[in-house]
Amino acid sequence: MGKIAFVFSGQGAQYVGMGKEFYDTIPAVKNLYDACETIRPGTIEQSFTGDPENLKQTENTQPCLYLADLAAALALKENGIAPDGLAGFSLGEIPALALGGAYSLEDGFKIASVRGKAMAEASKGVEASMMAVVRIPSEKAEELAKPYDKIFPVNYNSPMQLVFSGDKEQLEAFGADVKNAKGRGLMLKVSGAFHSPYMTPAVEPFRKALESFAVKLPEIPVYANYTASPYENDPKALMLEQVNHPVQWTKLIRRMADDGFDTFIETGVGATLQKLITQILPDAKAYQIDSTESLQTVLETLKS
Repeated sequence: MGKIAFVFSGQGAQYVGMGKEFYDTIPAVKNLYDACETIRPGTIEQSFTGDPENLKQTENTQPCLYLADLAAALALKENGIAPDGLAGFSLGEIPALALGGAYSLEDGFKIASVRGKAMAEASKGVEASMMAVVRIPSEKAEELAKPYDKIFPVNYNSPMQLVFSGDKEQLEAFGADVKNAKGRGLMLKVSGAFHSPYMTPAVEPFRKALESFAVKLPEIPVYANYTASPYENDPKALMLEQVNHPVQWTKLIRRMADDGFDTFIETGVGATLQKLITQILPDAKAYQIDSTESLQTVLETLKS
């Protein structure tokens, strides 16, 4: 086996109840949730038993998803599986940096909270959203989007999946063009046009918030969405660039493969990244963990 990577889920896959099985069964996870509940009261309720529409709001999604991502990763580590490298999709980069040692797990939760607030504020009063385009090559999707001045390609998920952010009205018209081209446009469960110029107003508030945190280069390599390469130089600068620039997921995963990674475990919510990695690297071993059942399945597979 080559190197093992943990990859952390991003916004859009969240659901009420995520992380609860690990909270109930793994002391390290319970301790983390309980500590973060004192920092941001109401997080446990939003995560485990709250209203799905409330959880969908960016200022709530990001801190809750941060904990769910780390819950699965800590469950793996408690069972003797450690990563050689880390990556996270969008918000997932914040728990990846925490597990990599760039800052404490509690500070990472605070950072996820202020990031969520800044991005939610930037979304207010703007009728914008995100759409994943599938079934046609990304290059074709980009070509179809050129006539629209208020939508932007932002998440390069795989060769056959590209996400666009922008004006809802233009996204609807663009979706019709995609359908005519034999593709499919899928609106995402998010409340803003993330990783696009629409998020530029969030950068300065996030920068000011980051000033109060000590952030160092991670001890375990963390591959950045913005550069598709491991974090280096000033980590805060990369964290800021990620907010309003595209996620280069396809390039990132290919770079990790070039660096010797052949086993990828999605920790957090759902199996979106697992599926994308399989599309990008058909020969890679890709798994996902978001429950005690899936944890046991992956442990048995790896140990065999």
